[in-house]
Amino acid sequence: MAGFDIDRVAHLARLDLTDEERATFGAQLETIVAYVDRIAGLDVEGLAPTLHGHNVNNIFREDAPVEGLETEVVLANAPARIDNEIRMPRVVE
Repeated sequence: MAGFDIDRVAHLARLDLTDEERATFGAQLETIVAYVDRIAGLDVEGLAPTLHGHNVNNIFREDAPVEGLETEVVLANAPARIDNEIRMPRVVE
């Protein structure tokens, strides 16, 4: 495989590959590298850089404050509560 060593790539990715996986992934990686080389050879002189292939316009609504829900309405669906707060399970030991 020209240009890279599949064992080194697997080591860097912390992968233990079987011989079959080494052959499969090596061929796939070879295809990807060849495609990137093909793209790198394109003449893009004079093209403006873009983020998308199509014109993308964000459509935002006006950020206006609205009335929130009443505390009792919000807490009505809470499985557990402490005073006027929703009790959540501990996520950090």
